[in-house]
Amino acid sequence: MAIAADIPRIRVRDCVVGFGDRVVLDHVSIDVMAGEILGLVGGSGSGKSVLMRTIIGLIPKRSGTIEIMGQNQDTLSDEDRQITQRRFGVLFQHGALFSSLTVLQNVQFPMREFLRLPEHLLAEIAATKLAMVGLSRKDADKFPSELSGGMTKRVALARALALDPELVFLDEPTSGLDPISAGEFDALIRTLQQTLGLTVFMVTHDLNSLHMVCDRIAVLAQGKIAADGPISEMMLSEHPWVKSYFRGPRGQLISQRLQHASV
Repeated sequence: MAIAADIPRIRVRDCVVGFGDRVVLDHVSIDVMAGEILGLVGGSGSGKSVLMRTIIGLIPKRSGTIEIMGQNQDTLSDEDRQITQRRFGVLFQHGALFSSLTVLQNVQFPMREFLRLPEHLLAEIAATKLAMVGLSRKDADKFPSELSGGMTKRVALARALALDPELVFLDEPTSGLDPISAGEFDALIRTLQQTLGLTVFMVTHDLNSLHMVCDRIAVLAQGKIAADGPISEMMLSEHPWVKSYFRGPRGQLISQRLQHASV
């Protein structure tokens, strides 16, 4: 079902999530618009991954509303919720590949769950998705234990794209990668977003990714959205955590290096 371009692909309002006596998300509100890459950043344990997992339905919220593709997730039937879930893909932090399945079988998994296709089509589509993320047919028969960290992320991304989603969730996509591999993965995300017209919700702590890939940044601090805007606004923010993160020694070094490279 098509929705208007001005309707957020993700709309979170007053979302509260907690575990026991601890409140992790305290009335969080955030929008992600069509075709943008939103980077969600925050300190360790700030609740970034909790927010992502709450949006996709893996963690229950105590209160608030979450809309995906214009659909209030609380009011959907199980069938309609499954239809919504087919419209987004997820890359989890460590790939979350099934160790007993080959690369090709991992990419096929969501297709087997939601679609009824003959084997030759499953193999063809999965091979196409692997090619989209820069992997060859010879990689398809490998098992996750045979993959490098960068290859694992690419396979997980191919699986996230298996059902041709409009919206993609990425949880720390460059975590654990060396700088060269991380830079290549950032470039891949941007290329795929532009080519496929994706909307991307990306949890990250990678300053390079925030500078190079994200159209807009939201900062999660003390259970709330402390800042929201482009990188230029983050660099001017006087919020203590935002200021120390983006204008601290490492943040300034990256900013200066990127400015120098663009000259």
